[in-house]
Amino acid sequence: MSVRIVSFVLAAIVAISPLAPAYAQLQPPPSTQKSEPDESKLTSHKHYTDKAGQNVHAPSKSIDDKVPNGASAKCRDGTYSFSRNHRGTCSHHGGVTRWL
Repeated sequence: MSVRIVSFVLAAIVAISPLAPAYAQLQPPPSTQKSEPDESKLTSHKHYTDKAGQNVHAPSKSIDDKVPNGASAKCRDGTYSFSRNHRGTCSHHGGVTRWL
């Protein structure tokens, strides 16, 4: 019986292993929060409180078309997210185009 379980687990690992590189690209980088964004270079100045109770800058476009300090992802609508968590990043902005 235990040989069947081990065989099943090994077969499952082999079956999903080709997906690992693609899945890794979808994950945000390790939590290394960059500096706070420069408000003078952003088009929006709104903030929100995340689940951890931290004040986070809401997604915004940059005035000079450069990646703003502290941005963690670029959203599909062209805004930059400053989210500190993967879940929900760019959820009201068309999803994540790329993680920064």
